[in-house]
Amino acid sequence: MTMVDPPTRPGGAKVPWGPRGTAAATFAGRLAFEHVSRSFNETAAVNDISLELEPGETLCLLGPSGCGKTTLLRLAAGVDRPTSGRVILDDEEIAGPNTFVPAERRGVGLMFQDFALFPHLTILQNVAFGLRKLDRATAHEEALLALKRVGLERYADDYPDVLSGGEQQRVALARAIVPRPAVLLMDEPFSGLDQRLRDEIRAETLAVLRETRATCMLVTHDPQEAMWLADRIALMREGKLVQLGAPDELYNHPVDIEAARFFSDFNEFDVTVENKQLKTPIGSFAAPKGHSEGASAHVMVRPQGIALAGARTKNAFEAYVSGVRFVGESTYAFLAVEGYDQQITARLAGAAKVAHGEIRKFSVLPEHLLIFSGKISI
Repeated sequence: MTMVDPPTRPGGAKVPWGPRGTAAATFAGRLAFEHVSRSFNETAAVNDISLELEPGETLCLLGPSGCGKTTLLRLAAGVDRPTSGRVILDDEEIAGPNTFVPAERRGVGLMFQDFALFPHLTILQNVAFGLRKLDRATAHEEALLALKRVGLERYADDYPDVLSGGEQQRVALARAIVPRPAVLLMDEPFSGLDQRLRDEIRAETLAVLRETRATCMLVTHDPQEAMWLADRIALMREGKLVQLGAPDELYNHPVDIEAARFFSDFNEFDVTVENKQLKTPIGSFAAPKGHSEGASAHVMVRPQGIALAGARTKNAFEAYVSGVRFVGESTYAFLAVEGYDQQITARLAGAAKVAHGEIRKFSVLPEHLLIFSGKISI
């Protein structure tokens, strides 16, 4: 049996796996949506979306509830039909004005939020369920290998009710990959797990996706999950594609204020350009090109972009520490600034030495500063 290194959580901590097999590689598919829309009672759940997944790519559909993520995934799966537009898999139209290939003939794998395991079938039978075209012995062997890959072969003859939530999700992952689908579709598969299990199963799922090299489209409303798993993120809002790109691109260069807010909390200020500067209660910043004198601007600073100032720090601002909350890796400091009636939030390193009632100097880290044109109601 091939030994596979366990995945790591953020910070480098190893997930305790034990021995695993190696997942079999698949022939990754190219999935494309061409001007796809889906309406329900004249309401557009998906509105004119064009999007292409490259073979072997993991793409996360990200957005708030009701933005159309799951509808788009259902159109790819063949569970629903588009009102207009085309869905294409490896240059073959699988849904369009005159075409509809049923779900069972599309060569896609599905993994759902609720695991969807059959309680009357054994673990092995659940995994082998999608291998009905194979003879029984071959299906048994393939299913057992998939179970071994997720470390659960010892439960092959048991039933799903003996497994924990995390173990059931591993079985669902094994069942999804065992047919070696060209495309794997996942609908919020980790949302039912507690935080510790979620981190572990995410890491394991990512390892399996890399091994199988399957194309994957995953639905989530969690930006941290999307950035952890995705090669690219498709940010959706009200049925439309708002921004598409690598995780760092969406985080550092959001297309608009709402996109920025989706990835982080902010301290926000409406200001006016004066002498090419944007003056806020926590410092002055150079106005970007295109911001003319007297124009309105919206300045956004992430809490983690406010740091304790050193003795030689330029452009520091003074603040009264009105509250402190230690949460392990971070310490939140709530700041009051003279002449400003709203609270400023700073997220400092967990070991930061700051106490309630102190007056301290802070500075803004430029990589956590975003500026947009116009005034916004905060």
